[in-house]
Amino acid sequence: MAASELYTKYARVWIPDPEEVWKSAELLKDYKPGDKVLQLRLEDGKDLEYSLDPKTKELPPLRNPDILVGENDLTALSYLHEPAVLHNLKVRFIDSKLIYTYCGIVLVAINPYEQLPIYGEDIINAYSGQNMGDMDPHIFAVAEEAYKQMARDERNQSIIVSGESGAGKTVSAKYAMRYFATVSGSASEANVEEKVLASNPIMESIGNAKTTRNDNSSRFGKYIEIGFDKRYRIIGANMRTYLLEKSRVVFQAEEERNYHIFYQLCASAALPEFKTLRLGNANYFHYTKQGGSPVIDGVDDAKEMVNTRQACTLLGISDSYQMGIFRILAGILHLGNVEFASRDSDSCTVPPKHEPLTIFCDLMGVEYEEMSHWLCHRKLATATETYIKPISKLHAINARDALAKHIYANLFNWIVDHVNKALHATVKQHSFIGVLDIYGFETFEINSFEQFCINYANEKLQQQFNMHVFKLEQEEYMKEQIPWTLIDFYDNQPCINLIEAKMGVLDLLDEECKMPKGSDDSWAQKLYNTHLNKCALFEKPRMSNKAFIIKHFADKVEYQCEGFLEKNKDTVYEEQIRVLKSSKFKLLPELFQDEEKVLSPTSATPSGRVPLSRMPVKPAKARPGQASKEHKKTVGHQFRNSLHLLMETLNATTPHYVRCIKPNDFKFPFTFDEKRAVQQLRACGVLETIRISAAGFPSRWTYQEFFSRYRVLMKQRDVLGDRKQTCKNVLEKLIQDKDKYQFGKTKIFFRAGQVAYLEKIRADKLRAACIRIQKTIRGWLMRKKYMRMRKAAITIQRHVRGYQARCYAKFLRRTRAAITIQKFQRMYVVRKRYQCMRDATIALQALLRGYMVRNKYQMMLREHKSVVIQKHVRGWLARRRYRRTLRAVVYLQCCYRRMMAKRELKKLKIEARSVERYKKLHIGLENKIMQLQRKIDEQNKEYKSLLEKMNNLEITYSTETEKLRNDVERLRMSEEEAKNATNRVLSLQEEIAKLRKELHQTQSEKKSIEEWADKYKHEQEPSEKKAALDMSLFLKLQKRVSELEQEKQSLQDELDRKEEQALRAKAKEEERPPIRGAELEYESLKRQELESENKKLKNELNELQKALTETRAPEVTAPGAPAYRVLLDQLTSVSEELEVRKEEVLILRSQLVSQKEAIQPKHTMTDATILLEDVQKMKDKGEIAQAYIGLKETNRLLESQLQSQKKSHENELESLRGEIQSLKEENNRQQQLLAQNLQLPPEARIEASLQHEITRLTNENLDLMEQLEKQDKTVRKLKKQLKVFAKKIGELEVGQMENISPGQIIDEPIRPVNIPRKEKDFQGMLEYKKEDEQKLVKNLILELKPRGVAVNLIPGLPAYILFMCVRHADYLNDDQKVRSLLTSTINGIKKVLKKRGDDFETVSFWLSNTCRFLHCLKQYSGEEGFMKHNTPRQNEHCLTNFDLAEYRQVLSDLAIQIYQQLVRVLENILQPMIVSGMLEHETIQGVSGVKPTGLRKRTSSIADEGTYTLDSIIRQLNSFHSVMCQHGMDPELIKQVVKQMFYIIGAVTLNNLLLRKDMCSWSKGMQIRYNVSQLEEWLRDKNLMNSGAKETLEPLIQAAQLLQVKKKTDEDAEAICSMCNALTTAQIVKVLNLYTPVNEFEERVLVSFIRTIQVRLRDRKDSPQLLMDAKHIFPVTFPFNPSSLALETIQIPASLGLGFISRV
Repeated sequence: MAASELYTKYARVWIPDPEEVWKSAELLKDYKPGDKVLQLRLEDGKDLEYSLDPKTKELPPLRNPDILVGENDLTALSYLHEPAVLHNLKVRFIDSKLIYTYCGIVLVAINPYEQLPIYGEDIINAYSGQNMGDMDPHIFAVAEEAYKQMARDERNQSIIVSGESGAGKTVSAKYAMRYFATVSGSASEANVEEKVLASNPIMESIGNAKTTRNDNSSRFGKYIEIGFDKRYRIIGANMRTYLLEKSRVVFQAEEERNYHIFYQLCASAALPEFKTLRLGNANYFHYTKQGGSPVIDGVDDAKEMVNTRQACTLLGISDSYQMGIFRILAGILHLGNVEFASRDSDSCTVPPKHEPLTIFCDLMGVEYEEMSHWLCHRKLATATETYIKPISKLHAINARDALAKHIYANLFNWIVDHVNKALHATVKQHSFIGVLDIYGFETFEINSFEQFCINYANEKLQQQFNMHVFKLEQEEYMKEQIPWTLIDFYDNQPCINLIEAKMGVLDLLDEECKMPKGSDDSWAQKLYNTHLNKCALFEKPRMSNKAFIIKHFADKVEYQCEGFLEKNKDTVYEEQIRVLKSSKFKLLPELFQDEEKVLSPTSATPSGRVPLSRMPVKPAKARPGQASKEHKKTVGHQFRNSLHLLMETLNATTPHYVRCIKPNDFKFPFTFDEKRAVQQLRACGVLETIRISAAGFPSRWTYQEFFSRYRVLMKQRDVLGDRKQTCKNVLEKLIQDKDKYQFGKTKIFFRAGQVAYLEKIRADKLRAACIRIQKTIRGWLMRKKYMRMRKAAITIQRHVRGYQARCYAKFLRRTRAAITIQKFQRMYVVRKRYQCMRDATIALQALLRGYMVRNKYQMMLREHKSVVIQKHVRGWLARRRYRRTLRAVVYLQCCYRRMMAKRELKKLKIEARSVERYKKLHIGLENKIMQLQRKIDEQNKEYKSLLEKMNNLEITYSTETEKLRNDVERLRMSEEEAKNATNRVLSLQEEIAKLRKELHQTQSEKKSIEEWADKYKHEQEPSEKKAALDMSLFLKLQKRVSELEQEKQSLQDELDRKEEQALRAKAKEEERPPIRGAELEYESLKRQELESENKKLKNELNELQKALTETRAPEVTAPGAPAYRVLLDQLTSVSEELEVRKEEVLILRSQLVSQKEAIQPKHTMTDATILLEDVQKMKDKGEIAQAYIGLKETNRLLESQLQSQKKSHENELESLRGEIQSLKEENNRQQQLLAQNLQLPPEARIEASLQHEITRLTNENLDLMEQLEKQDKTVRKLKKQLKVFAKKIGELEVGQMENISPGQIIDEPIRPVNIPRKEKDFQGMLEYKKEDEQKLVKNLILELKPRGVAVNLIPGLPAYILFMCVRHADYLNDDQKVRSLLTSTINGIKKVLKKRGDDFETVSFWLSNTCRFLHCLKQYSGEEGFMKHNTPRQNEHCLTNFDLAEYRQVLSDLAIQIYQQLVRVLENILQPMIVSGMLEHETIQGVSGVKPTGLRKRTSSIADEGTYTLDSIIRQLNSFHSVMCQHGMDPELIKQVVKQMFYIIGAVTLNNLLLRKDMCSWSKGMQIRYNVSQLEEWLRDKNLMNSGAKETLEPLIQAAQLLQVKKKTDEDAEAICSMCNALTTAQIVKVLNLYTPVNEFEERVLVSFIRTIQVRLRDRKDSPQLLMDAKHIFPVTFPFNPSSLALETIQIPASLGLGFISRV
C-alpha cells in the first residue's frame, strides 16, 4: 500500500508550529497525488490550507491511532517521527504522570521537579528478577537488566546517563547504584554497598553546586565501576572523574552558588570544632557571595554538613583528616578575601598584616612574608639567569584565583583517591557494572573551552551509541534470518576527526600553546587556514574573526576563541606551590607530592574542570626532565587521553542508555515545554534511534501475537493448524507490496506505517461490525417504538369508538324508557281494575281451600306419629340383640388372650430369672450410678469447700480490716517493732533454710536406707523372698478373701438352683435334648476350669499367709524392704491375672450373645441332623461374623460413654466459668481497693503498705494450703487405685460364679472358641536409655522422610513419641533427661529446617509436629484450664514432677520461626506463578486484545509450555493444602497459612498491576475478576471462606472493578470513592493514570476526572505508599487443640528404626 493512500478524509496529521513545535490537524478531504495544498482542520476548529513543498512534495507526518498514544516504548508507535515521539512523551508526562519511557534500548527520563513515591524498597523488590519488557519503564528496570546480563552473559556492563544540567542525571545514577546495593548486597560484613552509597553525599558536597538550571548540578563527570564477585555481590567500587569546573571556585554567575561544601562550612561555623577556622556568614567571603543566592529553598546546609561528615566517617576518613580538609577549604575562602594595593601599573603589594592573608597562612602553616611576596612577584628563568619580576594588580588577582583553583582541584583529587581506597575491593573482582554520569550536549550564547570539551565528549559517546544501536539491529535481523541491507545513519566520525585528528582543532591548539607568542587570534587564523572551505563541518561566522562554528550531531555551535589558550595551558606559579609544599600542615604537602612524578588526574584546567584517568600511576623512578615534560601536557591533550580510555572501557562492556530530559527551564513540576524538549531529544540521540529503527522494519510481531490481534480479519477457511502459514496467507491478501513486510523465524517484520494500516483495516472491520450491530439494535428499537405507537393508536381508537357507542346506547335506552313508562301507566289502570275483581275471587277460594287442607293435615299428623313409635321400638330390639352378641365375642377374646398371655408370662419369667438377661438390661447402670454419685459427692465437697473458703475469707477480711483499723495508730508509733518483725521474718527464713537442709539430709538418709535395703535383698535366701508382707496389708487381703469366698458360695448356691430349674425346663422340651446337653457340657467344663484357677489363687494367698506367720521381723515388713517389694510384685501379677480372667469371661459372654443373635431358633425343625448341618455351616463363617458383631457392640458402648463424658465435661465447664467470673469480680474489687489506697495521703500510705504486706502473707498461706490440697488429692488418687484393684478382684469372683446361667442356653450347640489374652495395660510412656538420645533424635528428626510418615502413619506421630519419652523422664523425676531431650529436640528441628528449609513438605511437617508437641505439653501439663478438655484416662497421664511452661514458650517461638519460614517457602514457590497466572495469561481467551509492542517485547498472554496459568496456581494451592492436611496441621493454622498465601497473591498481583500500564484496561479487569472468582471457588471447595483469605484479595478486586466501571461524570467519581475503600488514594490515582484503552472504542480517562477523584479523596487519611508490602506476614497464633488420641494406644512402626525404645 502506498503511503499516500493513508491520507484520506478524517486522517490526522502533524504540521509544524512555531510555538508548539507540532500541531495536530485533520484532513477535510482525501489527498490525491499532485495536490499542492491540503485542506486541514485544527483541533480548535479552525480550518487551514497547508501548502506542500513544491520541491520535495513531502507530506506532513501522520498521527498514530489513539490506542497507541501513551505507549511505554516509542518504537511501538506505528509512525516513528519527531512529532509522534514528542506527543507520546507529553501525554505520558502530563496526563499519566509517568516520567520514564523506553525508546528502543534507551530509557528517556523526564525530570518531574517533584518527589515521587516510586523509588522505595518495595518498588526495588517489585522490579527485581523481572524482565525489562514486562514492567513499566523505570531506572530500576535498566539497572535490573544490566545486573541480569552481567550474571547471564558473564560480561561487564555500563549504564550511560546523559543530559544537560538540571535534567536529573545525578539522581538517576544515584538510584541505579541504590538498586545494585539493595538487590545484590555485599559479599562481606564490611557493608560495601553502604559505602558506595555514602560516596554520593561526599561527591555532591565537593562537586555539585546551584546553577540557574539546577539546585544540585554536578559540575564534573564521573564513571563509577561497581565491582562484583562470582556470586554477583558487591565487593567494591572505583570512581573516575572528568572535567571538574574549577572556575566556579573563584567566580559564580548571578543566582548561582559555589560548591555546596563552602556553604555547609559557613552554616556550621558556630560548632566548637570549627572555631579555629574563623569562618562566618557566606556573604562575608568573596568566593561565596558573588552569585547573590547563598541559600537554597528547602535545603539546610548545617544538616547537609552532618550528612557529609557521617559519610566521610563511614568511608574511613578519620576526624583529623576531615578537620584537615575543612581547614584547607576555609583557607581557600580566606584567600579569596586577600586584597592587593597597586604601587604602579606593573607592580602591587599586599597591605601589611592583612587579616585574610594572616588567617590563610595560619591555616596553611606557611610563612606570611613568603606567601605575601610570591603573591605579588613571579620568577622568570632564562638560560643563564633567574629574575624576580613584580606583577600588576590584575595579574596578582588572577594568580591568587589560579592558586585557589589549583588547591581545590588537588583537594578534590585527594578526596576521590581516598574514596576509591575505601571502596577498593579486598577480594578479586569478577565483573563490574559502570555508571557513567556525564554532561550532555551544551550550547549557550557564549561558548568557550568548557563547552568545546563537553560537546567533544558527547560526539564520542554519540558515535558509540550509534554503533551499538546499529549492531543490535543487525543482530536482530540475522537472528530472524531477514535479508540485511545497510541503513544510512548519521556517522559523526568526520566531526570527531575535525576535533582530534592530526591538524585538528585540539592539535592546532596544543601547537599554538607551545609557541612563545601564541595567542587566540593567531590560533583562530590557523583554524581558518586549515579547515575553512575544506571541511564541511567547519564554518566561520560572518561578523567575527575570533570565533568558529562546528556542526555537531545535535546542532551548530559557535565557539569564541578568547581564553582557549590560557585555559588549555592551565598556568600556576611554581613559587606559590613551593611555598605550600613547605607547609608545616602535613595534609597540604600531600596534595602536591605527586606532581613532580606524574600528572595528577585532577590537574586543574583553565575551564575549571579536571580530567581524571583511571588511577594515578606512580613510576618507580622518575627520569631527569620527566616532570617538566609531563607538565607540558595541555588540558586538551589530557582530556583526549582520558576520553579514549573511557571509550575503551565502554566498548568492552554492554552499554545501557539513560537520556535525561529537562521539561522546562523554570523547575515547575510536571510542566512540559515542547521547544526545550525537542532540542534535548535531538541532542541526546533519541530521534536518531527512532530514525535508525524506522529505516528498517521497526514493527515486529510474533506469529501468535499477530494471529491473536488480527484474527478478526481472517475468515474461518483461512485459519490453519500452522499459525505461521496462516499469517503468511492473510498478509499476502492484506498487503500487496511484499517489500512492506518480511517473515522471520519467530517474528513478522513490518515497515513503518504498515501496522497503522493493519490497525486501520482492523478498526474498519470492527467499525463495520459495530455498525451492523448498531443497525440491528436500532432497527429493533424502532420496531419496538412503532409497535408501542401502533398499540397506543389502537387504544385511542378503541376508546373513541367506545364513547360513540356508549352515546348511541344511551339514546336507545332513553327511547326505550319512555315507551316503558307509557306501557306501565296504561297497565296500571287496567291492572287496578283487574285486581279488585281478583281479590274478591281469591278471598272466597281461600276460605274453601283452608278448610280442606286442615282436614288433610290432621290425618297426616297421626300417620307420622305412628311411624315414630314403630321406629324406636324396632331400634331398641336391634340394639339389645347386638349387645348380647358383642359380650359373647369379647368374652371369647379375653379367654384366648389370657391363655396366650400366660404362655408369654411363663417365657418372660424364665428369661427374667436369667442373670445374663438381667445384666443385659442393666449393663453399666451400677457403674454409671456410682460414677455419677461420686461426681455429685465430689462437686458437693468442692462446693462446700469453696463456700467455706469464701466464708473464711470474708470473715478473715472483715476481722483483718477491723484489726488493721484499730492498729493504725499503734503501727505509726511503733516503727521499731516493724523492724523487729522484719528481723523475725529473716530469722524464720533462716529456719526454713535449715529445715530444707534437714529435709535434704533426710532424703539422703532415705536413699542410703533404700540402697541398704537393695543390698539386703541380694543377700537373702531364695526361700525367704516370699515371706515379706506388711501385716496390716495381709489382714486386709485375708478379710477380702473371706468375703469373696462367702460371695462365691452364695452365687454358687444360686447357680445350682438355677441349674435345677433349667433341668426341669429341659425335661419339658423333649425335641432338643442332644443340643442342650452339649451346651451344658461345654459350660460346665469352662466353669471347672475357672474354679481350678480360683483355687490356685487361694493357694497362693495361703502360702503368703504362712510366710507372714513364719517371719514377722519389722525390718522385713517395712514398706521399703526387699520382701515388701517382692510381695507388691506378686500382688501386681495376681491383679493382672485376675484382669486376664475377667476379660476371658467377658469375651465368652459376648461370643455367646453374638451366637444367640446370629442364629435364629428353628422351632419347626425336629430333625437333629438338619440342625447339626446348620451348625456346621456357621463354623465355616466363624470368626468374621463374631468379630463384626463384637465390634458393633463395642462401638455402641463407646458412643454411650462418649455422650456421658461430653455431658459431664460441659457441666464442669459451666461450673469453672462461674468460678472464673467470681474470681474476676474479686480481682476487680481488689484492684479498686488498691486504687483507693494509692489515692490516700502520705500519712495513710504506711498503713496501706502494711496491709499489702499482710495480704501477701495471706496469699502465701493460701498457696501453701493449695499445695496441701494437691497432696491430699494425690493420696485420694492412690486410694482410688487401691479400690480399683479390689473391685477387679471382686468382679473376677462374680464373673466366675455367673459364667454359666440358664438364660444363656440357646437352641443350638456352641462351638469351642479361641479366647485371646489381653495385652499389658500400657501407661502411654516410652523408655529409652540416656546414651540412645542422639540416636532417637537422628532417626526421629534428622533422617525422617516426611512423605512416608504423612502417608502411612498417624499425623503428628513424632510429636507423640517425643512427648511419651518426656513423660517417662518426668515419671522418673529425671530433670537432666527432660532438659537434654527437649534441648536436643529443638536443636534437631532447627538443624533439619536449616538443611532442608526450602522444601515445603519438610517445613510443613515440622510445623505440624512442633504445634502438636506444644499442644501435648499443654494438654498433659496438669493445669486445670487444659485438663478440662481431657478424658479421665488422659488426665491420669499428666506430668507430675516438672513444670515445662518455659519450654512451651521456647517451642512457641520455634513454631513462629517455622511458620515464617513456611511463608517464605510459599512465597518463593508462588512468586514466579502469580504475575503470569493472574495477569498475563488469558483465562478467558479472546477478551484481551494484544496491542502492538516495541523493541522490548512483553511476555505473551498465550499459554505456552512452561508458562504458568491460573490452573497452575490452583494446582499449587491444592498441593499445599493436601500436604498440610496429610501432616495433620491444626485447621486454624491452615486457615492462617491460606490467608497469608492469598495475601501474597493479591499483593504481588496488585503491585505488578500498578507498575504495568499495559495491564490497566477494561478487558484485563474482567480477566482479574474471573481469576479472583476461581480463587474464591477454591476457598469454598476447601471450606476456608471464614479464614479471612477472601478479605486479603479485596484491594485487587476493587482495582479490577475500578478498571471496569464508568469513569466520566461526578456520579462516577462518587461511586469510585465509595467503592474503593481498600485502595489508597495513591493507588486509585495510579490506576486511573495507567488506564489504557485496548481498542478504539474505549475512552481514555480525562485528567479532569482524575483531579476530581483527588479532590474527593484528599480528606482520606491513608498511607502514601503506592505498593502493598508483599513481604508482610500476619501475626500467627496457635490455638490450643487437644488430641483425643489415647497415648497408650499408639504403636511405633518398625520403619522408624526405634527398636531401642520400649513401651511402658
